[in-house]
Amino acid sequence: MKTSAAIIICTVASASAFAPAASFRSGTALEAKKSFFETVFDMDLFKDVADQNDYGARSKKNLSVGKIGSGSYVPSGLTAAQYEKVRAEEQSKKQANYAKNVAKAGKFLDYTKFYTDRGTDLKADWKKSVTLGHRMAKTKYDWSGNKDETKLFESFGKKK
Repeated sequence: MKTSAAIIICTVASASAFAPAASFRSGTALEAKKSFFETVFDMDLFKDVADQNDYGARSKKNLSVGKIGSGSYVPSGLTAAQYEKVRAEEQSKKQANYAKNVAKAGKFLDYTKFYTDRGTDLKADWKKSVTLGHRMAKTKYDWSGNKDETKLFESFGKKK
């Protein structure tokens, strides 16, 4: 018993001898100042306008087509007013297309809903259909095999 107590006391004494000593340094003004790298890496460049790069943020920005001045390029055959009108129409088309795409953003088909609507989880009726459970896209041409009875131009309609 005495031996084990002596071993424990020696172990604790040797462990405390190698433990780092607690330092009680008082703070200085130099320690309180942030280093250059802390200052740079703690910068938040987007804190003022956090949503400037979100999808659809283009409408919030002040973007416009430049005005045609006296030294501006105007294609031959157009006046400056006509060219300005063409550029304004192109810009309005771009804005309408962008707004249409922003309206579609974040809208997805829920796969679980599609899966249950198809009936895959309950029965195999989808396997017996022509499409095998796929949704078919509309095509430009009629592949049904039915003849189109619309009247063609005279030069195409009759063969001599």
